[in-house]
Amino acid sequence: MKKTLIFLFAATFSFAAFAQKTNSVVDKAADHFMFQLANNFWSGADAEVADRIKGFSRSANVYAMYNKKFKTNPKFSIGLGLGVSTSNIYFNKMKVNITGSSRTLAFVRTDTGSSFKKYKLATTFLEIPLELRFTANPNNANKSIKGALGVKVGTLINAHTKGKTLKNAAGTTIGSYTEKEASKSYFNTTRISLTGRVGYGMYSLFGSYAITNLFKDGVAPDTKTFQIGIAISGL
Repeated sequence: MKKTLIFLFAATFSFAAFAQKTNSVVDKAADHFMFQLANNFWSGADAEVADRIKGFSRSANVYAMYNKKFKTNPKFSIGLGLGVSTSNIYFNKMKVNITGSSRTLAFVRTDTGSSFKKYKLATTFLEIPLELRFTANPNNANKSIKGALGVKVGTLINAHTKGKTLKNAAGTTIGSYTEKEASKSYFNTTRISLTGRVGYGMYSLFGSYAITNLFKDGVAPDTKTFQIGIAISGL
């Protein structure tokens, strides 16, 4: 995930610097890429689980987009694309047993035993975003107020947990290694999210809220994901 974020940061700001050189370049490039960096949240999780979520649970999304303006009103357009959404939820002294065989997903507290210094649950979705877009000044989109409302439909392509540096209850390191477990058996493999963006030029604030549950029915409390962050896109 760290390498992915570094790549996305570099690609994003390289794209921004290049696009600002000329409006003709912006018009062509803007239809093809949208980058998003955000904080990831859970809604509806068990109170004990929610209390163990800590730190900056970051998300990174990247989409290839196609934009089609309305002939009757060029201020409005439809954006359609394909891309990948990755998210991480970090836990403090809790392990998520996604490779277990029980009917319900076990969230195991590790207060009195060994626990990882860093521990996260990560998911990756392949998504199709669809947006209704508004650009106040379509003739100079790089210097215009913009907004978009939309929906994303995604399919889960990976779910895993990752723990680094095992410590005992006293905080002493007892194992300097990384443990990774992967399984999609407890997860709902289809995700539908509502989205919104508002901003100026290439930069905007965005939000995304999943209306489908992260986990399968009966596996865990109805848990929905949402993201709040920044987006960089020509449109």
